[in-house]
Amino acid sequence: MSAPFILYVPRDAAALAVDADAVVQAIAHEATARGQNVRIIRNGSRGLLWLEPMVEIATPQGRIAYGPVAPEDVPGLFDAGWLNGGAHPLAHGLTEAIPYLAQQERLTFARVGIVDPRSVEDYVAHDGYAGLRAALAMSPDDVVAAITTSGLRGRGGAAFPAGIKWKTVASAAGARKYIVCNADEGDSGTFADRLLMEGDPFTLIEGMTIAGIATGATQGFVYIRSEYPHAIAAMQAAIDAARATGWLGVDIAASGRRFDMDVRVGAGAYICGEETSLLESLEGKRGVVRAKPPLPAIAGLFGCPTVINNVITLASVPTILAHGAERYRDFGVGRSQGTLPFQLAGNLRQGGLVEKAFGVTLRTLIDTFGGGSASGRPLRAVQVGGPLGAYLPAAQWDAPMDYESYVKIGAMIGHGGIVAFDDTVDMARMARYAMAFCAIESCGKCTPCRIGATRGVETIEKIAAGGPQREQQIHLLRDLCDTMMGGSLCAMGGMTPYPVLSALDHFPEDFGGGASHASSPQTATHAA
Repeated sequence: MSAPFILYVPRDAAALAVDADAVVQAIAHEATARGQNVRIIRNGSRGLLWLEPMVEIATPQGRIAYGPVAPEDVPGLFDAGWLNGGAHPLAHGLTEAIPYLAQQERLTFARVGIVDPRSVEDYVAHDGYAGLRAALAMSPDDVVAAITTSGLRGRGGAAFPAGIKWKTVASAAGARKYIVCNADEGDSGTFADRLLMEGDPFTLIEGMTIAGIATGATQGFVYIRSEYPHAIAAMQAAIDAARATGWLGVDIAASGRRFDMDVRVGAGAYICGEETSLLESLEGKRGVVRAKPPLPAIAGLFGCPTVINNVITLASVPTILAHGAERYRDFGVGRSQGTLPFQLAGNLRQGGLVEKAFGVTLRTLIDTFGGGSASGRPLRAVQVGGPLGAYLPAAQWDAPMDYESYVKIGAMIGHGGIVAFDDTVDMARMARYAMAFCAIESCGKCTPCRIGATRGVETIEKIAAGGPQREQQIHLLRDLCDTMMGGSLCAMGGMTPYPVLSALDHFPEDFGGGASHASSPQTATHAA
């Protein structure tokens, strides 16, 4: 029998949501009926979510992309000779040449969509575990030094230097140490963690293993939100495969070093995305914020020194060790070094994931990559950084997207989530939503967050209703926001004012006003 034609069909949640499984069944049925020998590999999504299900055909010239493919399109695609890269209205040419992909800098996501996420062999064949091999040949201190030199900062939102956190844990005294991966990706419009875990889970396993080697930790946990069943399944399958092939366990790659890890599933509380609440949940307790100090790096999980990083932070580690800290550091601008996977959502024609070096502008992301609004109406506001991120007007879309530049404009990059709104959006309603979200999701431990968010909803409703007390209510809302930013125990309450104040500052007409209200110096200080 001749060699099979190889087709790639994503098995990630986004593709499954638009009938990817039905497309696979249609391809298998049609191939059998036509006597065609095909092999279907279920890969991860490349991140071009508006083209899902996107089917790739392996040809001598490279992979050819077709999408979005529906089951009823399959017979016509066979008629067009797609197994040989034939022309068709759904054809997009060589996948790597699609502008959306070709204009990216894929470091962390280099293998996503390319490898079989269930195959250790495929992972190794695509430069997988090169970083861990390098780390095993280095001293733990040198591994930590490499992460520090790379400039890698936490990609979960706080942007704390990863090297400093690792060094603290490595230096801390403790009979046992842990590596905890925060995969509780709860921000609206974010899906990078999910895409990585579903499309290249071994990269996260490798990153966590390197972190263990560097800090002396021997056990890791991936805390995944329960709403991600496909990511949970992919991670568990990859962990089992890594353990079976000697990449996890008591003797990693015959090095004499030990590290193992397991999956833990969260119950869906947004607050458990905060690191200390996550630790409480991991210990079997209610997810409530811990007061600091002590820092988790000193007394974290079960009172032991603990590294807590999010998925993208840990998944960025293998490329740093494999290709050099200096190479990674050369991407980005200023103190924002490396790349970040930006996630495009909301009212955009081309939603998906874009990995770019820091310094790209929001306008480039939403226009060049996102293709402008899906509705055809002008875009009016873009929220960056999840439900606690600021709403940015068009005047701020040309600021370079790096941590320091965004602090200067009272915004944050956070986890890289971007949600666009056209000119029909009511920004007063969006500000109310931010406060209502906080009121619902607050752990309730501190008064500024627990009570402040509830009072914030009431105050915004009074402002929207108009009346002679409107200006007084706006002053009250700003004062309340200042209290929440300065007095909350964690970022939940401390950052809820970001979307509220940005809506007030940049879209005052939606609150019944005319001119823009500048933030007070005190507010600007807290925002920084």
